[in-house]
Parts: sequence; structure tokens; C-alpha cells
Amino acid sequence: MNLRESLQAARLAARRLATLSGPERSALLHDFAAALTEPAAQQAVLAANAKDMVAARQEEKAGRLGAALVKRLALDAKKIATTVDGIAQLARMPELVGRTLTHRVLDHGLILKRVSAPLGVLGVVFEARPDALVQITSLAWKSGNAVALKGGREAAESNRALCAVAHAVLAKHGIDTAAMLLLEARAEVDILLGMDDLVEMIIARGSSEFIRHVRGHTRIPVMAHADGICHVYLHQSADADIAARVAVDAKCSYPAACNAVETLLWDAGAGAALDAVVAALAQQKVELRGCAETRKRHPHIKAATDRDWDTEYGALVLSIRQVPDIGEALAHIARHGSRHTDAIVAQDAEAAARFMAEVDAACVFHNASTRFSDGYRFGLGAEVGISTDKLHARGPVGVEGLLTYRWLLYGRGQCTTDYSPEGRHYIHRDMPVD
Repeated sequence: MNLRESLQAARLAARRLATLSGPERSALLHDFAAALTEPAAQQAVLAANAKDMVAARQEEKAGRLGAALVKRLALDAKKIATTVDGIAQLARMPELVGRTLTHRVLDHGLILKRVSAPLGVLGVVFEARPDALVQITSLAWKSGNAVALKGGREAAESNRALCAVAHAVLAKHGIDTAAMLLLEARAEVDILLGMDDLVEMIIARGSSEFIRHVRGHTRIPVMAHADGICHVYLHQSADADIAARVAVDAKCSYPAACNAVETLLWDAGAGAALDAVVAALAQQKVELRGCAETRKRHPHIKAATDRDWDTEYGALVLSIRQVPDIGEALAHIARHGSRHTDAIVAQDAEAAARFMAEVDAACVFHNASTRFSDGYRFGLGAEVGISTDKLHARGPVGVEGLLTYRWLLYGRGQCTTDYSPEGRHYIHRDMPVD
């Protein structure tokens, strides 16, 4: 079966997923979570991941793979447990497919409803993170969509093992396994991008260069999860202890994540907060690169270059720049940020409010780590990505970002010609929704 035939089968499978009842959909997800915790399945997945890791470390040693990518590739029992908890969280969420969003009486016996509906078939191209495959698949099932997935080649063995678990669950529920397609060949990505008659949305996760490639080779709408150049700004009113805690978590809890901080900005009046951050990060062995003003205060720090402000390190490296005021902090973020996640540390409520209002990013935080930018932490169960776009969905994309809606009209033979200033009049009365 070629890719076109597989996608045609996926469209049929999507119809079946879309018509599942709420309890049926929850059962499907609960069984997926349970299957991933079965000793035999988990052992197979971890063994497959071990093969990927051996090959990846050889590639890293040869200089062909970055350390951040290798770290994202690793699976262990703890990461699987977190992923399984996310699936269970999804299963417990209210049913969102077929939910009435608008209930309006146009006239007596003429009822209009706007009802949520799946998109259909999703094409998702993502980086070498096997747990992302599980999250994306779970969200596709919860939203009633079929999905065609292409992961990074580095995770090929892991993805095959996880796909086998998912297919077994689909088969158990009498759903065609075409509801979850795993693409393996790189050439299939460009073929997928040309299937605008079969695929409703492409979700692209990767570098800005990769996102540009995807957008330049498809007529399918694209939701992008691009670079994560995230900032933490220390306002002159920043509390030193809060600044240190936020910076350490944002940089060190998982430096390879897209929501890890890459640049720290600080006011000249925030010297004490900066000192606390530098000391805390030094204990975590973070490599710091500073501007000239930063190095005057901390001479041991390496000199930053202009390139540092536009770099997503994905590692224990942080660039630091002094800014004269909040206006320049906002300007720096506008020039160099990726519209992913930015945070301010400040006790001044007015400064915090200005930052929250003016930063053009999917997620903007006050006195909190950028690492909170995550579907699981937001209570979405999981995410297909963190959208750095503005249309359709933005930030961590959960179930609601994978739904559209339909307008349903229920009448008794009414015609538009019945309505005029001299004839029948519309009521247009909104009613409570489900």
C-alpha cells in the first residue's frame, strides 16, 4: 500500500474515531495507558530505545548529533510513567468532540447549533523524542482525528515499538490501525506535504529552517512548533531568591527542552538578583556568556557574541545581557525571541503588568519558570507541540487545538423568503449550551 492509499484508509478510520462515544474514547485511552505499563510492552519499548541510544551516542561522538538531541531521545521508566499519567489525564477530561458551543433560536422551530468536530487527518513531523509520539497519538484519539507521524530517524526503533503498542490497542477496539500511520522514509515527508486533498493540517516541530521548508512545500495549513529562544528578565525590583530559583529551574531542570531559558536580561538596578542567579547557576555548572556590562560585574564569565542572542543552546549554556530599562528588555525580546515563552521576575506590579501585556509570545509568565510552558503542566493532558503561530492555536496545543466546528440548523420547512421587514422576524435568542 502506497502513502496515498494509506492516507485514504486513515480518512476512513478518522470517521470511526470521530463517532466514538465519550466512554468509548476514554476506554481507548485507558487501554493505551495500561498497555504501556505492561512489563512485556515496556521492556520491548525500552530495549528498542536502548538500540537507538547506542547508535545516537556513536553519532554524537562522531560530531554528527548534538548532545541536546541525544538527551531528548532517551526513554526510561520514569518518562514513560509521566507520559502514561498524561494519557490518563486525557481520558478523564470531559468529552469535547460534538460539544455544543452555540445554541441559538433563530425563530420558533428554527434552531442553530455550533458543534465542535475533529479536523480529520493530521500530519505530524516531529523531532527525535519518542514520548512525543505517545502524546501526539493520545491527543489525536481524544480529538477524534487520525494521524500520520514522522519522527526523527534517530528514534526509529523506539517509534516502531511504541507504534506496535498503539496498533494493538486500536485493533482491540475494532478500529483500523490506519488511524495511526508511522512514516519511516524521509522522502515520505514531501509526499505527505503534497496530499492537501487528504490531510487537514500539518504540525511541524523543529528548527525555523525546517518550518520554512515545510511551509514552502505544502498547501496544507501548517501549525508550527519552532525554536524555543526563551528569556527571563530581572527587573530592578526582582527578589534575589525568586530570581535564583526561577533561573535554575528554567535552565537546569531539563536544558534540552524547548521551554528552557536561553537568555537572561537584567536591569542595572537588579545587580543583587543577578549575583544570586550567577552563584546558583555556577553551582549547577552552567556555562555563562555575558555582555560587557555583565562581565564588569562578573569578570569570570565568558564574553557573549551577537550570535548568542539568537541561539537555542539546548544545553547548560546561558547568555546574559544588561538592559537599561524594561523598554529595552521588551525590544530585545522582540528582536531575538521566538514567540515561545518569556518571563519577568519583579516585585513591581506595574512593571510586571506592562511586561505581560507587551511581550508578543505564546506564553508570558511573572515570577515563574519558563518550564511551566507545557501541555501536561497546563492540565491539557499532553500537547502535540507548543505553537509559536498566532492563528487557530497558540502555546501548548491540546485537544481543543485539534478541533474545528460545524454549524447545524434544525427547521420545520422554513425558507429565507419567509423573513423580511414586512414578514416574519428573526428572534436570535441565545440559549444555554451543554
